[in-house]
Amino acid sequence: MKLITTTIIALMISISTQAQVTINGVTLPATIKAGDATISLNGGGIRKKVFFKLYTGGLYLSQKSSDAAAIVNADKPMAVKLQITSSMISSDNMSEAILEGFEASTGGKTEPLKAQINEFVNTFKKSEIVEGNVFDIVYVPGKGVESYKNGKLQGTIAGMDFKKALFGIWLGSKPADEDLKAAMLGK
Repeated sequence: MKLITTTIIALMISISTQAQVTINGVTLPATIKAGDATISLNGGGIRKKVFFKLYTGGLYLSQKSSDAAAIVNADKPMAVKLQITSSMISSDNMSEAILEGFEASTGGKTEPLKAQINEFVNTFKKSEIVEGNVFDIVYVPGKGVESYKNGKLQGTIAGMDFKKALFGIWLGSKPADEDLKAAMLGK
């Protein structure tokens, strides 16, 4: 009987850690692909500015973690999924916010990454951003950061320094949103 109870509890924990999550009307899947790897939802939350809920974001990792610095510095498959939930977001203001995020993430030292940052920002300008758009920002070790809009590859940018600066936008010491950072870290 004890073995059956232990097995049921273990199964329930396994199922609950693999469940999708719905936040602000957005369902974040339990897992997504990063190259050949399957990565799991670590945590998700809402990016807010004043009273507006701009997007729902989820962090996906190969192994659960609440250590932001370790995640940013890890050369492992990971991703951030963003679903736009406000008509207040446009391609121009998203691009501006990303540039501000890189400034904060790098402590103002964006010059060495200028070409990669511009290339990344331009992926958000290829077509107008509208409410409901989904962006997957996927890091694949040895390849780089792949940017997807609504499932379509927009570009790939190589470089571990770029990856660190990019993930630092959400997980760095000066993140875009402290509450979103904590939620992505499962706190």
